[in-house]
Amino acid sequence: MADVAVVGFAQAPNVRATHGTTNGVEMLVPIFQEVLAGTGLSTSDIGFWCSGSSDYLAGRAFSFIAAVDAIGAFPPINESHVEMDAAWALYEAWVKIRTGEVDTALVYGFGKSSAGDLRRTLALQLDPYTTAPLWPDSVSIAGLQARLGLDSGAWTEEDMAAVAARSLASAGPGAQRSGKVEVADLLAEPYVADPLRKHDCAPITDGAAVVVLAGADRARELHERPAWITGLEHRLESGSLGARDLLRSPSTTAAARAAGTDGVELAELHAPFTHQEIVLRRAIGLGDDVEINPSGGPLCGNPMFAAGLARIGEAASRVMSGAAERVLAHATSGPALQQNLVCVMEGRS
Repeated sequence: MADVAVVGFAQAPNVRATHGTTNGVEMLVPIFQEVLAGTGLSTSDIGFWCSGSSDYLAGRAFSFIAAVDAIGAFPPINESHVEMDAAWALYEAWVKIRTGEVDTALVYGFGKSSAGDLRRTLALQLDPYTTAPLWPDSVSIAGLQARLGLDSGAWTEEDMAAVAARSLASAGPGAQRSGKVEVADLLAEPYVADPLRKHDCAPITDGAAVVVLAGADRARELHERPAWITGLEHRLESGSLGARDLLRSPSTTAAARAAGTDGVELAELHAPFTHQEIVLRRAIGLGDDVEINPSGGPLCGNPMFAAGLARIGEAASRVMSGAAERVLAHATSGPALQQNLVCVMEGRS
């Protein structure tokens, strides 16, 4: 099986709302140009294209087909799509290269959450017989999870605010939220869904991200320091919230063990709520010496169906720049961390 590496990454600015269409073309064209220029590739050099997005979010069936306009209608391409975060599209592309079917792949994800009512749209991913008819929104479900942790003593509101303060201070120039804030000031803010305050919740974001993968020989041609994928695993838990222990994430633990996380020095975690970062750190077994979300993470910008892929791209960028040797990226999908993917990457001399 061929080794696979990340050789390119780009993302659109995370913003509250764009004026483009829900098919994402206006966000995708500039970042396709950026990542292709950075790798020296053209569209005809890409062996496989794979995307992640949601027809529910776009408000129409087969919306991802319209996104292909960002690539070009001719000549025909080898293309696929997942109705999930594009981190899972990256998994499909990784398999394609590992099996030797292609030697390059471009993976992209996009979401225009401003086009509708995101909290109500996400309720559609719940059990359609017993839970979805009650229309519990995504923030309320996360609030129940956070309350369980507070009442059990698993974490405190100060712990949650500390996660937000560190994330906001780390955020880069393309983030939707950023800035230095004090934990005490955050705790003085009102609740938006008890016990969650505004800083505990990822903002509603429009955005897109793209990652280029290459097999061993091509990777060395395309980048002097590729981020080699040494482990890529995903696991899932029951779709029934009542059947899960929401204080733990056994699917993340299983994926991390299978991927092999020893020696990671940096982790980009796809935690849309502050308490979920605490759950993930414990599930993976990350120590205090591991740097968490140096990009700011999803609390500073959370484009649906692209934020998980962006975690992989952000972590890989640290390897490609030489800032880190071995890194971990995590992506999630579904309510209250139902599905989880772990990707471990490293540099090689």
